Amino acid sequence: MTSIDIPGYRPGTYVLDPSHSEVTFSVRHMMISKVRGTFGVKSATLTAPENPLETTVEASVDVSSVDTKDEGRDQHLRSADFFDTENFPTMDFVSTGARAENGELFVDGDLTIRGITKPVSFEVDFGGFGSDPWGNYKAGASAKAVINREDFGLTWNAALETGGVLVGKDVTINLDLQAALQQD
Repeated sequence: MTSIDIPGYRPGTYVLDPSHSEVTFSVRHMMISKVRGTFGVKSATLTAPENPLETTVEASVDVSSVDTKDEGRDQHLRSADFFDTENFPTMDFVSTGARAENGELFVDGDLTIRGITKPVSFEVDFGGFGSDPWGNYKAGASAKAVINREDFGLTWNAALETGGVLVGKDVTINLDLQAALQQD
């Protein structure tokens, strides 16, 4: 498919509204449950031309903002065992394309964590478009991707006496985003 029709779509440059956006993740813990956390979005810009499938996205997340509701674990995640935030303060995404398949929308791109860049595809669910009470035109969307953390050098783990490991390999990333169309 070379183009799609999205009701309310307006071309232009959209800038993320961090107060109405969230990046969350979940990963298996001890093979029996999931740990969930959030990151603060540093910036995101979506450039939307006439054809929505030609849209480009650039986003950056402040990795030191990781919050799993356990300060000890968060400090460990910031350390060289995991994100090494002293040397790699951001996680970055640059889109390489968008596509529609079987009624689903995907944004493909390069995700960089710890200086390692790998391709990833986010499945996107548009929430829609609309004007807020102050005349700003907004776009809302959710997106989801699953990555193997070890592909990005996040290999720390601990074996469990009962078998298995402390931290799973697959990490689910969820995005809930709102952005404002910039006025010329």
